[in-house]
Amino acid sequence: MKRNIIQIDQDKCIGCGLCANACMQGAIKIINGKAQLVSESYCDGLGMCLPQCPVDAIKLVEKESESFNHERSNIKLKTNNDSVQFSGCPSAQTKLIDHEEEEVAKHGNQPSRLRQWPIQLHLLNPEAPYFKDANLLLCADCVMASYGDFQEKLLKNRTIAIACPKLDNTQGYVEKLTQILKVNNIKTIVVGRMEVPCCGGITTILKQALDNSEKDIPVREVVISVDGKVK
Repeated sequence: MKRNIIQIDQDKCIGCGLCANACMQGAIKIINGKAQLVSESYCDGLGMCLPQCPVDAIKLVEKESESFNHERSNIKLKTNNDSVQFSGCPSAQTKLIDHEEEEVAKHGNQPSRLRQWPIQLHLLNPEAPYFKDANLLLCADCVMASYGDFQEKLLKNRTIAIACPKLDNTQGYVEKLTQILKVNNIKTIVVGRMEVPCCGGITTILKQALDNSEKDIPVREVVISVDGKVK
């Protein structure tokens, strides 16, 4: 029978996983860094994944195909089967991570202190569960690479939002951070920034957001030198 089926341009696909996350039938998986149609019978042909693709790599084509398997309809809402779990970029989904302290003793490795995805400020959902009664780390992205004790001294037990005040749209950051502060009971805020003058913009972003939100939250600034030391 002829019906609509998605077609993915492999040259355009960047493997972000947004389409796989949007497909409630589990028809798309990220394989070898690219979105792939698992089976034509899994695709309902409605194209709900199309608007999620940031590079227009997906289109609907009419072709001879097997019928849609109606048992796949909204399967993601019905099962936790590994075959339909999210498989793309971690920043494309809101996720709270629960680390067990016993991991250190069990595996002999220091566990990650990251509590959530995404971490980029412009991608964060102000109503995400990891903001509830949170201690917030607002951090310039260079700090993570520069400061050796970043995970233990700054990230541990904090929800993180990273930004680059030099390269990015700071007004967008102010608006997003204002939303986060307004709708959540943030307990404390640590600002992690580099010693270079341009990085001071991240402190300015926070001050503007605090003013806009009319919140009075304790703030501590940690400045890291270019050789990775706390100033």
